[in-house]
Amino acid sequence: MPTQALLPITTRPEIVFTHGKGGWLYDHEGKRYLDFIQGWAVNSLGHCHPVMRDALATQGSLLLNPSPAYYNLPMIELADLLANLSGLGKVFFANSGAEANESAIKLARKWGQLHPNSAGKARFEIITFKNAFHGRTLATMSASGKPGWDTIFAPQVPGFPKAELNDIASVEALIGPETVAVMLEPIQGEAGVVPATPEFMKALRELTTARGLLLIVDEVQTGCGRTGTLFQYQQSGIVPDIMTLGKGIGGGVPLAAMLCGDAFAVFQPGDQGGTYNGNPLMCAVGLAVMRTVSSPGFLEFVRAQADYLSAGLQHLSSRYGGQGERGAGLLRALLLGRDIGPQLVEAARDMTPDGLLLNSARPNLLRFMPALNVSREEIDQMLSMLDTLLAKHA
Repeated sequence: MPTQALLPITTRPEIVFTHGKGGWLYDHEGKRYLDFIQGWAVNSLGHCHPVMRDALATQGSLLLNPSPAYYNLPMIELADLLANLSGLGKVFFANSGAEANESAIKLARKWGQLHPNSAGKARFEIITFKNAFHGRTLATMSASGKPGWDTIFAPQVPGFPKAELNDIASVEALIGPETVAVMLEPIQGEAGVVPATPEFMKALRELTTARGLLLIVDEVQTGCGRTGTLFQYQQSGIVPDIMTLGKGIGGGVPLAAMLCGDAFAVFQPGDQGGTYNGNPLMCAVGLAVMRTVSSPGFLEFVRAQADYLSAGLQHLSSRYGGQGERGAGLLRALLLGRDIGPQLVEAARDMTPDGLLLNSARPNLLRFMPALNVSREEIDQMLSMLDTLLAKHA
């Protein structure tokens, strides 16, 4: 074992990664691995991209942490960029997607206090969805609909009734006098890359507007170019009231954000905060990442690579009797038709001379989250390696 000192929160293989470059990771024995996980959709530009290295080096020689009680330049520049790109006028920075979602929950409840129901009581319930994943704090676990999470750290935080994704009637049935918002992932990543349909997103926007509810979109996994547009909600032609970002916004450093429309920015000083929120070192990297992702031609490239990957996965599915593939942009799932996902993940990692890093979000599928600048050659190599694995296991 590499160490006995780490708390065993996950099952890790006995390899130690020492460095990475682009689409590749290298272990302590010199073996390289083609990385189609990329930190769970975190490394937008792959490992150690030059714009990120330069941003870290430059900012690291200027200012690390002046305290969140003061402005710093990267914080200001990144907030302005995100507001301009999204149309949501206010930004709060955090360190993880769970923190961003916790902030969204708090903001919605504060708004519900200021906009009570007809009986004058504060509204606090937020309708979420079965199989959703919003984070690992007590509140975000309670908001999540992951099976079994209601008992791990019981009792849960109350106020999160669960609807069925893509079933607008199930949402409407849960609206009551204490409802303040509806919160969802536009694609349920941990559930196996399950998209909310554009029709459902539009119906949800219409319903929440008509009933005086906030619409919160969790774009922690789908945002920042991952699905071929800057934000997945844009593909449905709607605008949420609150949006959360994480993972890809930092490209590998701990950075997240909650954005909201100006009308919903109801926090008062002291309501929310955090020691490292808006840290200039992280914001400088996030600024470099977001400038790159939003640069001319970048998202067109992502969409072209996504189409290529999708076609390759569909070909493998047809060849080996799978059930197709699904997703958007470079967040995709291959439906295997059998519960062989974990075996494929392990076998892929153990391949020689190169290993392959894959994820099985559910036993019957594989999830793909490569860098947004993944090359055709890397996609071809992954598909070839996967073909070899499927020939043995499927």
